[in-house]
Amino acid sequence: MAAAPAAAGSGAGRGRRAASTVAAWGGWGGRPRPANILLQLRQGQLTGRGLVRAVQFTETFLTERDIQSKWSGIPQLLLKLYATSHLHSDFVECQNILKEISPLLSMEAMAFVTEERKLTQETTYPNTYIFDLFGGVDLLVEILMRPTVSLRGQKLKISDEMSKDCLSILYNTCVCTEGVTKRLAEKNDFVIFLFTLMTSKKTFLQTATLIEDILGVKKEMIRLDEVPNLSSLVSNFDQQQLANFCRILAVTISEMDTGNDDKHTLLAKNAQQKKSLSLGPSAAEINQAALLSIPGFVERLCKLATRKVSESTGTASFLQELEEWYTWLDNALVLDALMRVANEESEHSQGSSEENGLPHTSARTQLPQSMKIMHEIMYKLEVLYVLCVLLMGRQRNQVHRMIAEFKLIPGLNNLFDKLIWRKHSASALVLHGHNQNCDCSPDITLKIQFLRLLQSFSDHHENKYLLLNNQELNELSAISLKANIPEVEAVLNTDRSLVCDGKRGLLTRLLQVMKKEPAESSFRFWQARAVESFLRGTTSYADQMFLLKRGLLEHILYCIVDSECKSRDVLQSYFDLLGELMKFNVDAFKRFNKYINTDAKFQVFLKQINSSLVDSNMLVRCVTLSLDRFENQVDMKVAEVLSECRLLAYISQVPTQMSFLFRLINIIHVQTLTQENVSCLNTSLVILMLARRKERLPLYLRLLQRMEHSKKYPGFLLNNFHNLLRFWQQHYLHKDKDSTCLENSSCISFSYWKETVSILLNPDRQSPSALVSYIEEPYMDIDRDFTEE
Repeated sequence: MAAAPAAAGSGAGRGRRAASTVAAWGGWGGRPRPANILLQLRQGQLTGRGLVRAVQFTETFLTERDIQSKWSGIPQLLLKLYATSHLHSDFVECQNILKEISPLLSMEAMAFVTEERKLTQETTYPNTYIFDLFGGVDLLVEILMRPTVSLRGQKLKISDEMSKDCLSILYNTCVCTEGVTKRLAEKNDFVIFLFTLMTSKKTFLQTATLIEDILGVKKEMIRLDEVPNLSSLVSNFDQQQLANFCRILAVTISEMDTGNDDKHTLLAKNAQQKKSLSLGPSAAEINQAALLSIPGFVERLCKLATRKVSESTGTASFLQELEEWYTWLDNALVLDALMRVANEESEHSQGSSEENGLPHTSARTQLPQSMKIMHEIMYKLEVLYVLCVLLMGRQRNQVHRMIAEFKLIPGLNNLFDKLIWRKHSASALVLHGHNQNCDCSPDITLKIQFLRLLQSFSDHHENKYLLLNNQELNELSAISLKANIPEVEAVLNTDRSLVCDGKRGLLTRLLQVMKKEPAESSFRFWQARAVESFLRGTTSYADQMFLLKRGLLEHILYCIVDSECKSRDVLQSYFDLLGELMKFNVDAFKRFNKYINTDAKFQVFLKQINSSLVDSNMLVRCVTLSLDRFENQVDMKVAEVLSECRLLAYISQVPTQMSFLFRLINIIHVQTLTQENVSCLNTSLVILMLARRKERLPLYLRLLQRMEHSKKYPGFLLNNFHNLLRFWQQHYLHKDKDSTCLENSSCISFSYWKETVSILLNPDRQSPSALVSYIEEPYMDIDRDFTEE
């Protein structure tokens, strides 16, 4: 921490202040303009030299300038604050000064956030700006951290009330004055120190809100293992504090730019992974491990996530929290809306009471149900997010075991109708500046976060069957028995004491709301993703039939064909889900043909597929794989489907396969490959692997060559494909998880994938199955570095 300036009364201090003041005046004897002083202060703040604090001026000078510039007396108050906050102070006078400063800043901050600022302000410079310029922020940081300095072997103690005032002023300054939050974020020792202030319930909420804002702009992620006594701190939180603390955790355990992960190129991600291997675990991974080492942490999150509204905090303590929370502008607008809902419902209930001759009940003691519900929604949002991130982290299996053990899934199932997927009321909360259908509203965000959690929970994990109840698990067993196929081992191993209870499991409830969702709903994408994750992995006939019996296929086809969905994201999620639902399943293809029963409908379906192969390629892959399997089966039911299904007949034509193959290779390049579009490369490989099985690989390569020439781009496509396959080798041969996914989804051994790629990349121009054999010498361009643009 920088050395404190000399005390106001010292001769040396007066000398330095005089010199600084002369410098501010430009070195001549005239009086400086207020704007020049502020400019000098800002320059000093940036450089750390020259004018930086109010203590560098005399009180007379500041008073005189205040009359002209209307600084609201803030510089003089800071001068007094400095004089009364030294190590030997009792801080009583210091606290009185803080209480004078606080309202000057809080009113301004409230107006700033609620966009009620007047176009013409009385002062040229806002109070928060003046407070910061004259060194107020740095002074408050020093005051707060004084307890960390020992004086004659004894540690100083600042009252909680004084800490609250300091935190309030700091937060209001951060809200109104640009750059303050970033400066605080650079003070790593201060950020770590703030965590220690959360041990007091009186300062917890203010501290947590300030920390959240600071971490939001901090360039480097803070490491939780550097927080003193983290385990004890978190373990002593009550449930309300823990829920609020999850807002901070959301920032500390998420990898940077996670939201755009699918958009990052695989080249960049691979380079980052190599760098990460040399650097060791990331800060986010270290923080996740630190949290998981806290006894009972995940269990408490599960209890919070599944707590019913009736079990939430009592009315008295909740109202007290609202009053405190209201002073923190991050939540002020939300709480303003909540209180509006409360007043509306209280007025309604009081009117009813008068009609019934019942006495009035104060709105401050009678908490409306909708307000309790919104309170729970806002808490659960943060908790579900933290659980979701932990589920996707390195300790995924450990988290999965704990989540199952603490019955998160059955708990969420019991909340589904009344809290998670409740209907919007006429007075449903809408955030300031948003509308009721905006994804930022708590109601909608909770639903999306819930669906993301289900997706992460189900994805390639045997615990996915906890989404069903006992009766539905028995149904899976009956489907397998009827089809004379072995039961899925994960179903047999499911601990039935941990599954959903009630008439319907969570997956079935999700299907019900999915089928009722309006065409324009923002939930369609997330719903489809959550259900698709249940089907991912090794294809299970019983799982598919379970969903088919509930009308899922018809619903998807209705959305794709009859409603002619326009959203690319929703279409991609439906195509992916449809592919997983139909793959290798004769009954699914029969149902498809029954629904798509006219040429007109089929043409609409094909138009949707062909409009964007990046979106539909997984369906093309699944149908191609299914066709190959059906053609090798001797079964009357299969033969009937092969003869009747328009989709299978369409895919079976070589020109169709070649058209798909050509376009799939043409729309991707090594430099533009992402997690989202790399599936196009794998789908093209599936088509060629199946051709190789039938000894038709040379034919397909010859046809690709002809198509190149017909498009007047000889060598362009095959050179691109050669580069893509070279990258494929680098990308997949060192990643077990990806290879397992390819093997499970295609039912083709990964060794066959590798062999096919090696054959295609054979440098021998005499090989009929090598790509180089079909690239004419003048157009050969196969050795380019992947990093070249």
